[in-house]
Amino acid sequence: MEGLYNFLVDLDGLLGGAFWFPYVLLGVGLFFTIYLKFPQIRYFKHACKVITGKFDKDNDPGDTTHFRALTTALSGTVGTGNISGVAFAIFLGGPAALFWMWATAFLGMTTKFVEVTLSHKYRVKTEDGTMAGGPMYYMDRRLNMKWLAVAFAIATVISSFGTGNLPQSNGIATSIEATFGIEAIYVGAGLGVLLALVILGGIQRIAAVTARIVPIMAVIYLIGAFAVIFANVENIGPAFMSVIGDAFTGSAAAGGFLGATLAYAFNRGVNRGLFSNEAGQGSAPIAHAAAKTKEPVSEGMVSILEPFIDTIIICTITGLVILSSGVWNEKHENVFDRSDMLFVSGQYTEADVESVNQLYLYLNDVEGSTVEAYNGQISVVNGVAVSGGYTLINSRSIAEDVVYKVNNEDLFSGMLEIKDGRPVRENLQVSGKSLVHSAPLTAIAFTRGFFGDYGQYIVSVGLLLFAFSTAIAWSYYGDRAMTYLLGPRSVMPYRVIYVAGFVWASFSDTTLVWALSAVAIVVMTLPNLFGIVMLRKEMKETVDDYWQRNADK
Repeated sequence: MEGLYNFLVDLDGLLGGAFWFPYVLLGVGLFFTIYLKFPQIRYFKHACKVITGKFDKDNDPGDTTHFRALTTALSGTVGTGNISGVAFAIFLGGPAALFWMWATAFLGMTTKFVEVTLSHKYRVKTEDGTMAGGPMYYMDRRLNMKWLAVAFAIATVISSFGTGNLPQSNGIATSIEATFGIEAIYVGAGLGVLLALVILGGIQRIAAVTARIVPIMAVIYLIGAFAVIFANVENIGPAFMSVIGDAFTGSAAAGGFLGATLAYAFNRGVNRGLFSNEAGQGSAPIAHAAAKTKEPVSEGMVSILEPFIDTIIICTITGLVILSSGVWNEKHENVFDRSDMLFVSGQYTEADVESVNQLYLYLNDVEGSTVEAYNGQISVVNGVAVSGGYTLINSRSIAEDVVYKVNNEDLFSGMLEIKDGRPVRENLQVSGKSLVHSAPLTAIAFTRGFFGDYGQYIVSVGLLLFAFSTAIAWSYYGDRAMTYLLGPRSVMPYRVIYVAGFVWASFSDTTLVWALSAVAIVVMTLPNLFGIVMLRKEMKETVDDYWQRNADK
C-alpha cells in the first residue's frame, strides 16, 4: 500500500499537485468570467427563478425537473469535500487555503455555467429512453474528437470511484467508527446494501432520493455548525482576518502547525476547492443533462448556484467552525496512519526557532532544508521509545506521547527497524498526540460549541448523509459514461463493482484514498477544460441567442 501511495503522490505531483494546474483551472474560469461579462453575478437572480419551476413545461424533453437536477448535482458535490476536504485544506495550508477555495468557487460558477450549457446542448436520448449528456457528447458530436470523448468517459468512470465512491465511503466509516465505535467494515457493508437499492432504480429514484436528502442534511449540518460559531463568536473576526491576511503571504507556524508557504496554500486550496465543487471537472453536466428543458442556457444558469451553495456557503461555514474553535493547530490523541508518519534524523522541537524553520522548509518542499529521513533502529520498552537521534513527524507536526503497539493491543518491546523514515514492521500500531485532519478534525471542532461532545454526532450524521448522497450521484455519472463507452448493457456490471468498491474503501487507508481522489479529479478535468475553451465562441453565441428570445424574463 505504501508503494501505491507513493506512486499516487508522485503522479499527483505531475498533475493536480503541479504548479501549473491551479493556474489552468482558475485561468479558464477567469477567461470565461471576463469573456461572458461576469455571468455568475448577472444571471444569479434568473437562476433562482428557474429552479423555482417558474419556466418548467411538462412536455419539455428530459427525465427530471430543474430542482431535482440541481439537487442531484449538489448531492454529487456536497460530500466529504465540505467536511473532510475543508479540514484537509486548512491542515495542509492553514487559513490561507480557505481563501483560495473561495476564489476557485467564484470563478468556478462561470466554468460550471459553460460546461453545463454546452453538455446539455448536445445531450442524446439513449436506447432505454433516458437522456444522456456530459462533456463526452459535445466532444464527440460538436468537436468531432471521438478520442477525447472516450478519454473523458474513461476518466469519468475512474473519477466515479476516486471522487464519488472511495473517499466518501472512507469518510463515513472513519467518522462513524470514531464516534460510535462501530467497525468500519460493518458500516461499509450496511451502507453498500442501501447504495445498491438506490442506484438500481436509475435516475428517477436517484433524483427522488437526493431531492429529500440534500435539504435535510443541510439543515442538520448548519444547526451544528452555528452552535460552534456562536459559541466562539469572539474568534470569528480573527478567523476571517487570518484567512484574508494569510492569502498572499502563506500561514505562519502556530501551535502544532508548522506553517505553509503561499504556493503550498494556494495549490492545496485550489485543489480542495475543485474537489468540493467540481467546477471544471465535467461531472455536474451529466446530472443536468436529465433536466426537462429545451433551453441549455437556462440549465447552465441553474448550475451557477452549485459552487455558491457548496463552497462559498457550506465550506466557509465549515472553515469558520474549524478556525474559530482553534482545533486546527492543536495536537490531539489519535492513531497514526502509516502514510502520515515519517521518522527524520535529529531531534527537533517546536520551542526551537531553527527546528521549526527547517521543518517548515521540508514540509513545504522548499529548498534549503537539512532535514533527512531516518535510517536505523529505535529501542522500545513497553511501548515507549528509550533511544534518541530521531523525531517522529505525524500529520505534518511533531508527535508527542507516542506509544507503540503490535496487533493493535499489545505494547511493543524490542528494536524497531526504520528504513527511509518508515517502520519496516507491518503489524505496528503507533498512537500519540499530533495534528489531525479530514473528518476527525471537523468532528473535534464540532465539540467546541453549545452541544459539547454531542456535536461530533452531528458531524457523523451529516457526513453520512453528505457522503452517501455523493456516492449515489456519482454512480449515475459513472453509468452514463459506461453507457457512452459500451452501451446500456455495461451499466449493471459497473454498478456491482461500484458497490463493491464502496464497501472496500470503508476500511482502507485514509491518506491512500485521498491520494487516489486527487489524481482522478485531474485526469477528468483537463480534457473538459480543453473542450470548453475550444467552444468559447459557440458558448457566447448560445447565451446571446437565449437572451434575444427571452429578454423579458
